[in-house]
Amino acid sequence: MKKIFVISAIAAATFVSCDKFLNGDEVPNKITAGEYFSNESSLKTYANGLLNSYTPSAATLTYGDQYAENIVKVNVNNFYIGNWDANQQGGWGADDWKMLYNVNYFLKHLGEASVSDEVRRHYEGVGRFWRAWFYYGKVRTFGAVPWYDEPIDAEDEAALYKKRDNREYVMSKVLEDLNYAADNCFTSAAYVNNGQINGYIANAFKARVCLYEGTYRKYHTVDPSTGVAWTNAYGTSADFLDACIDAAEAVMESNRYSIKKTNSYSNVFLSSSILYDEVLWAREYSTGLNIYHNTTSVFNSSSSGACWNMTRAFMNTYLHTDGTRHTDVAGYKTLSFRDEFADRDKRLSQTVMGPGYIKKQDGVNVEYSVFINNSFLKSGYWICKWMLPSNAYEGNTTCPNALPILRYAEVLLNYAEAKAEKGEFGSAEWAKTIAPLRDRAGVATTEPATADPYLIAYFDNTVTDKWLLEIRRERGIELYMENLRYEDLMRWKLGHLIARRWDGMYCPLGTKQPYNAAGDKFVCFVQSTAGTDANTTYFVMDRNPYHSINAEGCLEFEQVARVWDDRMYVRPVPETALAVNPDLGQNNGWE
Repeated sequence: MKKIFVISAIAAATFVSCDKFLNGDEVPNKITAGEYFSNESSLKTYANGLLNSYTPSAATLTYGDQYAENIVKVNVNNFYIGNWDANQQGGWGADDWKMLYNVNYFLKHLGEASVSDEVRRHYEGVGRFWRAWFYYGKVRTFGAVPWYDEPIDAEDEAALYKKRDNREYVMSKVLEDLNYAADNCFTSAAYVNNGQINGYIANAFKARVCLYEGTYRKYHTVDPSTGVAWTNAYGTSADFLDACIDAAEAVMESNRYSIKKTNSYSNVFLSSSILYDEVLWAREYSTGLNIYHNTTSVFNSSSSGACWNMTRAFMNTYLHTDGTRHTDVAGYKTLSFRDEFADRDKRLSQTVMGPGYIKKQDGVNVEYSVFINNSFLKSGYWICKWMLPSNAYEGNTTCPNALPILRYAEVLLNYAEAKAEKGEFGSAEWAKTIAPLRDRAGVATTEPATADPYLIAYFDNTVTDKWLLEIRRERGIELYMENLRYEDLMRWKLGHLIARRWDGMYCPLGTKQPYNAAGDKFVCFVQSTAGTDANTTYFVMDRNPYHSINAEGCLEFEQVARVWDDRMYVRPVPETALAVNPDLGQNNGWE
């Protein structure tokens, strides 16, 4: 018998009792499903095990976007510098398919429990939600993948070694699963605001997936796995956009969620409790149970945190509080660090450290800045969105802040974009989607009169519609570094933006400029010798070989040049997988 690679059923099977649940300590052939799936309690136990095992990690949620175009970082992955092939690619081993086996086993046997049809449908919806979650990740990574809706026996070589299914077919099955989950998962009080998968979560995720697939097929003329035009045999771009709109409307019209002005933008990400009025699903941590994460520590590490900064090109997209464009201001390119934060969207200073950022240092509130420690200065705009503002959380793993997975803001933005892509967006849609987000951020909710030329250029002239441009502006700002921007670039067919040079603050050599709120502390960039002014931080270019100052007098950082090729919209099928099963075939361009 061949070595099992695509799915190893014995290695992947995982459950029997609560303590051994989903840990691989037992296998199904040691107990019949009927002995385990007996009542609703057993279904809930299994469903909770899926939740505990497959909810995205703190790392995924908070720095999954580190390779997006608007992030400056060190230590670039080989994939983005042209040094990648199928021998280096992972993601197709037995452990990578373990989740699918666990979900399909649940779906096959949950009907054996003595429960009402309504309860059975709810848990089937939960199982199908997780199967859709699994396949959405696989399709984003590899494009075409084999579809399995049954737990595959270890002896079933025909199933284990079949060819990959067409991406369009797989995504049609994903939509079927999400439709079922959205229609059947409970939305009653007992299933909401307690971490369980429910109908609201299913619809919110459905909106995300369908926007992705609908826009992906619109902006990509061919299936990247094959290099061949879409067949539309299993639905069109418009079909997925319609499904996105329907799913988002189901959440919006429930009146269960809203954007609360009483919740500051930063509090959504820094609160230890989940703000359930606008967060559908989050990872919650507990001081009492000693369950924490290390996000603040990572963002404050010059090594593991990769010194994440925001690019100036993206920072320029933040509006002024009166709703006007920053890039329409005369002389905006030469504003000092302190001045460019003045009268801007409140989310800017809650996303990157600007003048007046307050942080506890050993219990005392102080104004803190990237210029206090030059090791973090890459563009000048050090990201603080996920960082608890206290040095008590630096260098340890005791961060208790809840981390959102699905937010109502994203639902609104998904709805808005899908409507705009279909040419169905206007004043009414603006009022219920973009306006409340800007209102909370202290920005006037005035509709755009014209398309923003800065945004047109930012997106390489691929979009000129004023509504779409403003929706993209709002999406980028509101969802900054929430593990969605990279997906956005992929679906918009703008992966090449990742290769853009990273620009930063305006800082011509030898010019002192204020950086704190009072304007009495300064930063000065010099070539080789630091000055002696006590109120000035000097940044010596000769000591920082990856920094330079461009022709416009702005800081640039580049440890290694990044590259992009259109084959990178999908990863190669790993060579180890092809060695076992050549019938899988390689993705277009990676042969």
